[in-house]
Amino acid sequence: MRVPSYVLPIIVLSQFCCTSLWFAGNAVVGSLTQKLNLTEAAIGHITSAVQFGFITGTLVFAIYAIADRFSPSKVFFTCAVLGAVFNFAVIADFNSFATILSLRFLTGFFLAGIYPVGMKIAADYFQKGLGKSLGYLVGALVLGTAFPHLVKNFTTALPWKAVMLSTSVLAVFGGVLMLGFVKNGPYRKLNTQFDIKSWFKVFKNKPFRAAAFGYFGHMWELYAFWAFVPVMLVTYNGLHQEPAFNVPICSFLIIGLGSLACVAGGYLSQRFGEKKTAASALLLSGCCCLASPLAFLYAPPVIFIGFIIFWGLVVIADSPLFSTIVAKNAAVEIKGTALTITNCIGFAITIFSIQLITLLSTSWSATHAYMLLAIGPVFGLLALYSKKP
Repeated sequence: MRVPSYVLPIIVLSQFCCTSLWFAGNAVVGSLTQKLNLTEAAIGHITSAVQFGFITGTLVFAIYAIADRFSPSKVFFTCAVLGAVFNFAVIADFNSFATILSLRFLTGFFLAGIYPVGMKIAADYFQKGLGKSLGYLVGALVLGTAFPHLVKNFTTALPWKAVMLSTSVLAVFGGVLMLGFVKNGPYRKLNTQFDIKSWFKVFKNKPFRAAAFGYFGHMWELYAFWAFVPVMLVTYNGLHQEPAFNVPICSFLIIGLGSLACVAGGYLSQRFGEKKTAASALLLSGCCCLASPLAFLYAPPVIFIGFIIFWGLVVIADSPLFSTIVAKNAAVEIKGTALTITNCIGFAITIFSIQLITLLSTSWSATHAYMLLAIGPVFGLLALYSKKP
């Protein structure tokens, strides 16, 4: 069946519009802390609330197989609207620190019906060339991740409430696009059964298990790297006498250029295969983890920024490929559940790696802590090429 040419661009645009909710809080967290007179420690709590909400949401969506039992486009639209409402509610004058945390948690919860469900919709339309399609889709998420750093560079000219309003409007627009133009895909198989056993069944499939474990290793590194890009730049600025980097702009470029790597990885996978392409990116990013102390201590500015940009490319290039392998090796009727539960576990892992690097960078070494991120790529590569049944 020939898929209309507009389907993939609509999915990608909708994904970008809706995932802007994820990082809207990051762009205005400084204003929120000033308004509520919070400590610096509260900034981390506000940022983490979305992650916890997303993990909880993916857990619920996976247990009840929401994306497999109901129309994925309708699920996407409903979650986009609800996520936008809770995102917008942050601007209310009566909010306290507790209500802000609750609203960011709920925003993250409904993002569970956007990011993994968007991948499910793409998988329902594209069996051939799925890696390329998911490359564009994850690339949209990467741009959403980088966007707050760009916004931060111009925060003095933007009222923080306008940022929350604009991202909410953008999310509703993305949901309407998905509902109006992307119907159920030709490869979708309706699953009307509520079967909690499917939660565990997916991991009995060895190719699925290998891809999922590879993804978990990738996630151990990815969000910790993204979270600490600004810290890396500040650390380097403090160690060297050369002109300092513009941290927000450089952070936007380092993370945002990863969207190109996602797309490039999708095309490369068509020639070399998803597994080999993902493994290559995982190996290169692991090498970057191990080489990071040398870059901090001895690299001149041009080499250092080039190194971090390269790391930013290879750290994300494998993400859509792992999702592709997961989708291909899951039974059709539980494909949405498989993608969602993989996301759930993967994002839970990011909290541990972020906390570990936070601890080590302050109590041990700000230049050597990132070597520990190599644990993820090593684990992922071992999982991909394990001979165990």
